[in-house]
Amino acid sequence: MQKIMTCSFPEEVLEHVFSFIQSDKDRNVISLVCKSWYEIERWCRRRIFIGNCYAVSPRMVTGRFPEVRSVELKGKPHFADFNLVPDGWGGYVSPWIVEMAKAYPWLEEIRLKRMVVTDDSLELIAKSFKNFKVLVLSSCEGFSTNGLAAIAANCRNLKQLDLWESEVEDLSGHWLSHFPETCTSLVSLNISCLGSEVCYSALERLVSRCPNLRTLRLNQAVPLDRIANLLRRAPQLVEFGTGAYSAEARQDVLSNLAGAFSGCKDLKSLSGFWDAVPAYLPAVYSVCSGLTFLNLSYAAVPSPDLTELVRRCPSLQRLWVLDYIEDSGLEALASCCKDLQELRVFPSEPYEAEPNVSLTELGLVSVSEGCPKLQSVLYFCRQMTNAALVTIAKNSPNLTRFRLCIIVPHTPDYLTRQPLDDGFGAIVEHCKDLRRLSLSGLLTDRMFEYIGTYAKKLEMLSIAFAGDGNSGLHHVLSGCESLRKLEIRDCPFGDEALLANAAKLETMRSLWMSSCPVSYRACKLLGQKMPKLNVEVIDERESPESRPEYCPVDKLYIYRTIAGPRFDMPPFVWTMDEDSATYKVPQAL
Repeated sequence: MQKIMTCSFPEEVLEHVFSFIQSDKDRNVISLVCKSWYEIERWCRRRIFIGNCYAVSPRMVTGRFPEVRSVELKGKPHFADFNLVPDGWGGYVSPWIVEMAKAYPWLEEIRLKRMVVTDDSLELIAKSFKNFKVLVLSSCEGFSTNGLAAIAANCRNLKQLDLWESEVEDLSGHWLSHFPETCTSLVSLNISCLGSEVCYSALERLVSRCPNLRTLRLNQAVPLDRIANLLRRAPQLVEFGTGAYSAEARQDVLSNLAGAFSGCKDLKSLSGFWDAVPAYLPAVYSVCSGLTFLNLSYAAVPSPDLTELVRRCPSLQRLWVLDYIEDSGLEALASCCKDLQELRVFPSEPYEAEPNVSLTELGLVSVSEGCPKLQSVLYFCRQMTNAALVTIAKNSPNLTRFRLCIIVPHTPDYLTRQPLDDGFGAIVEHCKDLRRLSLSGLLTDRMFEYIGTYAKKLEMLSIAFAGDGNSGLHHVLSGCESLRKLEIRDCPFGDEALLANAAKLETMRSLWMSSCPVSYRACKLLGQKMPKLNVEVIDERESPESRPEYCPVDKLYIYRTIAGPRFDMPPFVWTMDEDSATYKVPQAL
């Protein structure tokens, strides 16, 4: 009876119902209900997210979902952000763009992260998708301003161009002039990662003729004296990233800038502030009361000036800041910003032997006590205690992300000289909805037992310089039911735990291990045992075949795939296949 009722709905009704379901996970579940739902769901899927570009082939995706309008794609492993993935490893977007150009003529949005994007790919995007609206390139590389010029010139309906921390070859600052004079559609423009000067006149004209522009993030080459004019041309801005925020202190410049900011009544987010001169910070005071996001991660400003700025932002929900804010500034934040949900504190001098600021565990404890809505923390510091972590866990049970980075590896509780097991254990025990965790400091396998026991919703775990042996990795892989991504470096986890928990790897997106005692033999056994996994050994020094099998590999990257071994592996990557467990060159899918 239930089956008859399910099939009795017209396809149009089900398509309409499915359109309200945005979660990729829920859409995938829907497609498994029955054959008719599978067909309806695949034809009405408009947005797809692929967390690993090698998990599936482009042709498989276009064959399964023929009417897609938005694609989000990730390439290199997350540890590429820390220079642990060698140059030339892969993550090339070209095969995807070529396939989508043929299959998705009405594609409107492309969002890429950690991918190699060439000018040819950008030019193909520009000429293939007639109604293209959104291009987001986050931590991408391989392209130049010539490719951006092609996008500007040909994507007549472009609404969003976002270059977030990408490496762009700046061949000319005049690429902005390629936007036609008829372009009025921009809603978001982020050029903050560009290194060279832009054509200011072209930028000002573009900003002036886009009445719906809500986000504008400038690069460091835009001088302070240009900011006021841009703000007056776009008083409707909601998010603004300044360029260089430094100049010789002059009252007329300060007054002009303050007047321009005061005209932006809708500003909710401020960023940029490269080389900020404290004397010009009062220019933004007029908009502080409405700010919900303040990114000061490039502002090397003394604690008193940062504290005064933060005190004026009572509605703040997100704060990114350098450790110059110190404990005193975080205490002010805790007393003034009761709606704070996310805090990121970055190191100003991470490679110095001695601390250059007074930032300790006390600042984070203050925030946990004063900000009851806190959900996400990234905190770089040089000292921590178990007692502080226990307090933070009890004060902030709603944490979903907790990333603590103690700068010196193997640092114990500086008061008791004990491992930080109990402190991190309290985090995973009290924060029931924890999804992402990064560990640091002196930790034993006892900590990983806590993780396996309590972190049932944990999806991503990053570990460095921690643990005693294989039991630590075993606790994590056997206990964390929701784990999708696991990143490990410089830990004593080896063959035994990896092979014993091989089946768990098929339920995860990926596992990265570097500088760990995993042997080449274990990698080959894993490749033979688990044909649905790509087991990649990465070694820039020499072929692992030239050493005894029991020698540890340099780097290991394991990921689930239905596309088989990839066809673009460089010479320093070996994949372990099901039969021979040796390198092979597969055919392009």
